[in-house]
Amino acid sequence: GVHCGACRKMSVYELHYFNNRGRAEPARLLFAAAGLPYRDIRIQSEQWPEYKLKLPMHQVPVLEVDGTMICQSVAIARYVAKVTGHAGKTDLEQAKVDMLVDGIDDVMTKKGDYVWHEKDETRKMEKKTAFYETTLPQFLSHFEKLLRTNNGGDGFLVGEGLTHADAWFLCLADDILLDFPDIFSPYPKLAALVERIRTYPGIKEWLAKRPQTPF
Repeated sequence: GVHCGACRKMSVYELHYFNNRGRAEPARLLFAAAGLPYRDIRIQSEQWPEYKLKLPMHQVPVLEVDGTMICQSVAIARYVAKVTGHAGKTDLEQAKVDMLVDGIDDVMTKKGDYVWHEKDETRKMEKKTAFYETTLPQFLSHFEKLLRTNNGGDGFLVGEGLTHADAWFLCLADDILLDFPDIFSPYPKLAALVERIRTYPGIKEWLAKRPQTPF
């Protein structure tokens, strides 16, 4: 449900990113879950050299809130989570959410290293193999255990409801499932969590209508 107080409902939100899911998608999922309207601005590559000059760190995503620009994807998603009541209910819950998001961010960065930064094809394959054989299984086994400690693993990652940790986890899941559709078979609680997030009111509708992009 929406927890935005009357004081906030007049804010104008504009999310600037390219036409892909990438690091803007957690914020989009949270806006969808809350039913909070925003402008989903998708920058074309030919616009980028000029476009980036007006951004605080010359990078995206950027969330503009009533004209104030916030960059850094984790900060953006956390802000949207706070505005919409999806940030965790207590200081300790919020710290747990931050811990999980940082862990997911670490894994996404390791994946990005071979996908985007490694130019040597042999090294790219070596890094991809290491990611899927070592890095990812370690991470997923940690997360399966952490999920089980919260309501037996049959709810969400932290507390009683959806948080930005779940939004980030779905984004990671979308990416790794494209490479290996059965990646979650050893992790039944995480597999069920992915479906729980995908069918969450608001998110379900967004997933059905969002632009289909490769990443």
